[in-house]
Amino acid sequence: MKTSLVIVESPAKVKTIKKFLSANYKVEASMGHIRDLPKSQLGIDVEHRFEPKYITIRGKGDITEKLRKEAKNCDKIYLATDPDREGEAISWHLAQILGLNTEQACRIEFNEITKTAVTSALKHPRKLNTNLINAQQARRVLDRLVGYKISPLLWKKVKKGLSAGRVQSVAVRLICDRENEIRAFVPKEYWSLTARLTDSESKKNFDAKFYGTETEKIEIGSGQEMDGLLENLKGAEYTVKKIKKGEKKRHAPSPFITSTLQQEAYRKLGFTTKKTMMIAQQLYEGVDVKGEGTIGLVTYIRTDSVRVSEEAKKDAAEYITEKYGKNYMSTETKPVKSGKKVQDAHEAIRPTSVSREPDKIKDSLEKDQYKLYKLIWERFMASQMQSAVYDTVTVDITANGYLFKSYGSILRFPGFMHIYTEGKDEKEEDEEVTLPELQENQKPKLRKLEPKQHFTEPSQRYTEATLVKALEEKGIGRPSTYAPIISTILARGYIIREKKFLIPTDLGDKVTGLLKEHFSDIVDAEFTANMENKLDDVEEGEKDWIRIIEEFYRPFEKTLVNAEEKIGKIEIQDEVSEVICELCGRNMVYKQGRYGKFLACPGFPQCRNTKAIIESTGFKCPKCIGELIARKTKKGRKFYGCSKYPECSFVTWDEPVAETCPRCGNHLLKKASKKGQTLKCISEGCDFEKVNDKKVE
Repeated sequence: MKTSLVIVESPAKVKTIKKFLSANYKVEASMGHIRDLPKSQLGIDVEHRFEPKYITIRGKGDITEKLRKEAKNCDKIYLATDPDREGEAISWHLAQILGLNTEQACRIEFNEITKTAVTSALKHPRKLNTNLINAQQARRVLDRLVGYKISPLLWKKVKKGLSAGRVQSVAVRLICDRENEIRAFVPKEYWSLTARLTDSESKKNFDAKFYGTETEKIEIGSGQEMDGLLENLKGAEYTVKKIKKGEKKRHAPSPFITSTLQQEAYRKLGFTTKKTMMIAQQLYEGVDVKGEGTIGLVTYIRTDSVRVSEEAKKDAAEYITEKYGKNYMSTETKPVKSGKKVQDAHEAIRPTSVSREPDKIKDSLEKDQYKLYKLIWERFMASQMQSAVYDTVTVDITANGYLFKSYGSILRFPGFMHIYTEGKDEKEEDEEVTLPELQENQKPKLRKLEPKQHFTEPSQRYTEATLVKALEEKGIGRPSTYAPIISTILARGYIIREKKFLIPTDLGDKVTGLLKEHFSDIVDAEFTANMENKLDDVEEGEKDWIRIIEEFYRPFEKTLVNAEEKIGKIEIQDEVSEVICELCGRNMVYKQGRYGKFLACPGFPQCRNTKAIIESTGFKCPKCIGELIARKTKKGRKFYGCSKYPECSFVTWDEPVAETCPRCGNHLLKKASKKGQTLKCISEGCDFEKVNDKKVE
């Protein structure tokens, strides 16, 4: 009996795919990459066409031997790694190790891990795509040249253990530049004026915002200008000059691509990019669903295309028509964004079957898997639905030659918003504003004029969501790189995450300044985006990868020599605290670790004393005379424990608040739950609890 070997990257894929295939197929995992450049040396011959030196990754010897043994006993071998550049490169390395003829059709790919997709792929194998392999190889060589040439310079001039990545350095620069903008920002004063009015007919209240005159908009820049305006409006009669009614559509969002999934999961679920991709990978590779077995729930998760297959559109249309009615089904042709090149090899991220409603399979999913699957399912279904429609009205109101405007907006047809609304990075005013039925020449009564002083604010610091958005808009990196970029620059200590914002450290500032001065191209967003476009050209067979490396490396090589001569030793001073080291008497200094700041003795290595930074809460421990202090776990999650630990073991995740328990007099703890914000007594023997200011019996 003829047997075939299917090689994938992960054991999770093995488990899923095995259930689709007969006993004639063996399925094995390579456990990711099997070969790579050596860690101990550059591994690239810069004098001979940048020939890479690949070696078997340490620890992969047993896997390699197992795959070779299985391959010898099989008649056909199918390489089924992920459908992208990196996946193609892994397949090529496997072919090299197994001695496969790369001219033969040994490569299969599928956009979703379902029985239909896998069996169809096995019927249509293809040859390895040299262009994809070369594009990935070019990226790997570029990153190695930058990292292994600049990093030793940083060790020598700044600090041991530092490294510089080709794409990560640009991300750090974006964060540093934003921080510099914030530091240099000078607030500018401005004022707004709201007229609180009452309709003379219906007696309903409504607001109108000051605009200017009937011919031009007026900006109010000071309190003096506002006083003059208020003086001119004294005793004014307010008249409805013009009423304009219309219709506004809010179009359905496109289905998720990698970057928008990461942004929305951050906004709505609070997931980091790393966590989002980890859970999305689980949903893609397969989950054991009751009654179905192990099956991939979503399509491939690394994509920048919003394309959807005709079959998926048809299934969605049937579901929407049956569930919500034909008028909810989209009849619009959505425009595709142009700009940077889109890799259209596979679809947008969507559920593999719309019939697998999130709540139907909730019991088969872990909590976070359910949350992310629900987000993907709802976003896809929304993308196939009609636009939301609002009835709008704009009212122009005049007073002593000045113009006020009032806006109303009422949702007439919810369309896609019936099941989904997009998250926002910044708060927006409520969409719906109801105005009374006003008539032209009507004279509403003024209740009061409400002036308000404002000051312009600087741009917000980046969050993970807004950084991913910026990287995508600027063409820096590609779908598979966004999460690793952020994880890497956090791990290297170039940035920290404070609450939800990304802030550069002193180290990040210093290294970025050095790179901007001596390696301007490396940290230039436009240069990096152009390099990404060149890699795309390699993928499409339009450019030779070696020539691209050559054009980059020769000028880079000269820059390295100049930098070596010009850069002096850069000192990074630690911030000194008032905490005294009890072992040697020195003032301890603040250090930045993987999980945030901590205190360390400056006498290292003679004195190795370190301490967590203690945040006082001002509340007493309910068990002893100690104080409750805020601490952090190794992964950065905040909790509250007794200062007398380990003598006292009291600990809680919930934040103590000033309000006291009416039963025992102890402080309450604030806890978020499905019921809303819950307050409960800190004492273990007291069961007092209230939700939204209502007691829970």
